[in-house]
Amino acid sequence: MQIHLTDRQQHILWATVRHYIATAEPVGSKALLEEYKLSVSPATVRNAMNVLEKAGLLYQPHTSAGRVPSDSGYRIYVDQLISPDGTLARQVEQLLQDKLNKENWSFEALLQGAAQILATLSGYITLITMPQTRTTQLRHLQLVQMEPGQVMLIVVMDNYETQSVLMELPIPIDVPKPDAEIIDRELQILSNFLNSQLRGRSLLELAALDWTQIDREFQSYGEFLKNLFAEVSRRSQPAACTQILIRGVAEVLRQPEFSELQQIKTLIHLLEEEQDQLWPLIFESPEVEGIGESQAGRLCHKNQQGKRVTVRIGAENPLEPIRTCTLISATYRQGTVPVGSVGVLGPTRMVYENAIAVVEAAADYLSEALS
Repeated sequence: MQIHLTDRQQHILWATVRHYIATAEPVGSKALLEEYKLSVSPATVRNAMNVLEKAGLLYQPHTSAGRVPSDSGYRIYVDQLISPDGTLARQVEQLLQDKLNKENWSFEALLQGAAQILATLSGYITLITMPQTRTTQLRHLQLVQMEPGQVMLIVVMDNYETQSVLMELPIPIDVPKPDAEIIDRELQILSNFLNSQLRGRSLLELAALDWTQIDREFQSYGEFLKNLFAEVSRRSQPAACTQILIRGVAEVLRQPEFSELQQIKTLIHLLEEEQDQLWPLIFESPEVEGIGESQAGRLCHKNQQGKRVTVRIGAENPLEPIRTCTLISATYRQGTVPVGSVGVLGPTRMVYENAIAVVEAAADYLSEALS
């Protein structure tokens, strides 16, 4: 459900979030008036806060307390009320260039150094995935008709590993069912075309291709082929690539949100023992990045330059140990292919404009270094 706020309600939500991020204390109308010099009456502020509470954007932790932002309140704050700090982003990228030696260091050493710098700068847990090292390339593919309406894609890589996917052939309802021999001929023509266009590409590149650029005569197969290669790429993801470099745990555990021992234990266990569960949230493969706005738009923050990061706030995180946290991540790339990701993990009471800028700048730096 979309929530429409007036300019005044947006400003009071912004002020409430800013105050709570800075103090970790519930805020009342009097504090907002004094701190942000709001040129309205206390009753106006209270009414606006009541509206925000009824909309689920603020809540009272105790009956006599002020208000604090909910996950939904943070979501509107991130999506509508702030922009990443561009000056900080440039400073971070310059600092990474000054402190790290991308000419003489190994890429793993760069990642280690970048993780430590980001943890120190942000005050949050920094998570950087090791890059995908799978570089096998497509040697040959063949589309084969199986049962009526079913097609199997067979892919042979340059190391002679074979992958196959069986899918339904997309035939419009209002078109008469074509003859099997005609389909065989079309699939052979399509196989030849795809081999000429795709031979020598990695699976990650295939999944990230813009299939709308396929030759006009094959446009009707575009979505079908994208799904086929996305499935092949998904099945071929190596299990060993789930290593995540983690820095900054000690700093973030000083935050009041992590005062309970059991909460700390479950978070540490996730970071140390269950990286395979955490890894897909940080590094989203190309087929996940390409899903529709209706599924992923609420998780993505786009700044004025059109760059994109993923922001998962509180309950948007599917893993229980981090459902009171915010996870911000951005992919770094080799050329146009996403090969790894940079992220920060901290309390939902996070300085979002700074964290987004830091993550984005680090991803840009690592992309440049890897290229």
